[in-house]
Parts: sequence; structure tokens; C-alpha cells
Amino acid sequence: MRPVRKASGNRLTAMMQVRNEADRYLETVLRELSEFVDDIVVVDDASSDGTPDLCRRFKKVSNLVILSESLFGREWMLRSLLWKVAVSTDPDWLLAVDADEVYEDRAKERLRGLIDQDRYDWVGFRMFDFWGGMTHYREDEHWNLHRRHMVTLVRFLPGYHYFFPKMDLHVPRIPLSYRVLPGYRSELRIKHFGWVGSPEQLRRKYERYVALDPEGRFGNADQYRSILDPNPRLVEWKEDGP
Repeated sequence: MRPVRKASGNRLTAMMQVRNEADRYLETVLRELSEFVDDIVVVDDASSDGTPDLCRRFKKVSNLVILSESLFGREWMLRSLLWKVAVSTDPDWLLAVDADEVYEDRAKERLRGLIDQDRYDWVGFRMFDFWGGMTHYREDEHWNLHRRHMVTLVRFLPGYHYFFPKMDLHVPRIPLSYRVLPGYRSELRIKHFGWVGSPEQLRRKYERYVALDPEGRFGNADQYRSILDPNPRLVEWKEDGP
């Protein structure tokens, strides 16, 4: 059976996994998502703060699943669960968002056009790792994700085979089986604020990665060490950039 690809009137569902995000960027992310998506699906990984209550404040959060036991360190299970919950809502398109990511304004304006077509089934964006503050992103040997495209927007195709690799860390947020489907590489940008913080906060993130992945099996040990670089190469962010 050929998959159905609607060329108009598609529904856009955001999906995210969260854990203890109440005092970081979650409120900003949910507020901005509410401006351009139709609904939001959230899986809370046993937060011990006010994250679930914060999610409930947003009307667009249509489905909130709260785990009683954390899957931290078993990320493939968490990604798989989030996907299962999200597709159970019968979406047309899914936008995979982390709780510290914001789409630039022009991306939000163009998303509807990206999903109301029948030519491609996924969209890649350029993601920029902001570092130390909200004005600059990092760009060097280990921090250059923005030079490639990260797939975060996909059409849901009922009956298609979906799978995630069984990795404890750094699991792709979109099933790998999308790679063989037609897609579109956009130059629209995502601002990632996960590395905005003090040197002490960055050290704690470094220690967490090393504890979870001491040999760099799921990531890159050199990149982990580079988190502690006291003088990283930073580039000024321009809102009207390419």
C-alpha cells in the first residue's frame, strides 16, 4: 500500500521528553511552540521539580505522560516511548524538540509551508550550540553541528517500519528508518541553549557525560573533554543570518 501524503491541511504535533526542566528554558520553549504547532506531546522522565505542573499550564500540551521511574541512562527506551505516545495521537507531522531549543522566527513562519506539501517526508534544520550566553554560538573542531542538517520534522506514515538504535546516550530523536525516505535540507535555524551556563554548570554536564559514557562509545570522548575548554571559539549570532 502506498503511503498517503497530504498536500494541505496537515496537523503539526510537537513532541519532547523532559526531566527537571522547570527552572531552565522549558517555559520559553512551550510558549514559543504554542505559537505555531497544533498540539504538544510530553513524556516526563520522573521529574522531581515542578516540570509536570509547568507543562499543564499550556493548553497546547494535549498529552502528558509522567513516568514514576526514570529511564535516565537508557535513552533509547525513552525516545521509543515518546514516539509511541506521539503517534498514538494520530498526527500528520511530528516536530521533535528538546526542552532547550527554540526555532528562529523565520523558521516558525515557514513551518506550515514545509508540511503542506506531498514531495518529501522529512526536513532537516541547522542547529547552533549557544555557549556561555545568549549572544554567541560555538564553532570549532568538535562543535559544528550547524554545518550539517539535523532532522527534527517528519511526516507520520502509518504502517511504516520505525526503529531506534539501542543506545544509552545520544539517541537520534527521529527513527533511523526515515533516512531512506525523500527529504528536504532547509537552511532555517534552531537555537540550542543547552550549553548556556556558568563554568561550574558546564563542568557538571561534562562529569555527567563522562560518568554515563566513559569510553565515548555513544558520543566522542574528545568532545566531552572540550566542554571544559576555558577559551572556546565563539561566533556572534545574527538574527538575520543566512
